Amino acid sequence: MKRLPPAKRNMLIVVIIATAGLIGLIYIFLILPQNANNRKLASDTKAAKAKWEQYKTVIKQSSNTAKMVEEVTAELKLTEKDVASGDIYSWTYDTLRRFKADYRLEIPTIGQPAVEEVDLLPGVPYKQARIILSGSGYFHDIGKFLADFENTFPHMRIVNLKIDPYTGAAGAGSEKLSFRTEVVVLVKPNP
Repeated sequence: MKRLPPAKRNMLIVVIIATAGLIGLIYIFLILPQNANNRKLASDTKAAKAKWEQYKTVIKQSSNTAKMVEEVTAELKLTEKDVASGDIYSWTYDTLRRFKADYRLEIPTIGQPAVEEVDLLPGVPYKQARIILSGSGYFHDIGKFLADFENTFPHMRIVNLKIDPYTGAAGAGSEKLSFRTEVVVLVKPNP
C-alpha cells in the first residue's frame, strides 16, 4: 500500500470499508433473520415430530385400550347384577327373602323403598333406596345374617341398626332380640 498513490489508496480504503459495511448489512438484514427463522422452523419441526410420535404411540395402543374398555365394561356389567333395577320393591323383597332363607330369623316386615340421591359418594351415576327391615332372632343369628349380607351384596349397606329385647310371644325372659335397621341399596337408573 505504500507504493500506491494517496488518491488510489484512499479509494481502496473506501472500497474496503464500503464492502465490509455492505457485508455487515447483508449479514444483519438477511442472514441473521434467516438463521432465526431456521432455528424456529427446526424447533417447530422437532415439536411436530414429537407430537406425531405421540399420536403414533396412541394409535398403536388403541387396540389395547379398546380391549381394556371392553374388559372394564364386562366387569361393570357383572358387578351391576347385584344393583337394583326395575321395580325396586319387588327386587328388594325377592332378594331379601331368598337371602334370609338360610338364617333362623323372623323378618315379617320389609318396608317400602324410598328412592333418593346417593349420599355416601358424590358424583355417582346411581340412586339409592332405603328400606326399613325389622325382625327378630338370637344375637348370634342376627350378627351372622348382617355380616353375611354385607359380604354377599357389596352394593348394599346396613345402617342405623337398633337391637332391643324381644317383646313378642316368648315373653320377657327369652334370649331372643328384635332388630330394626335400614338397608341402603344402590339403584341402577333406567336407560
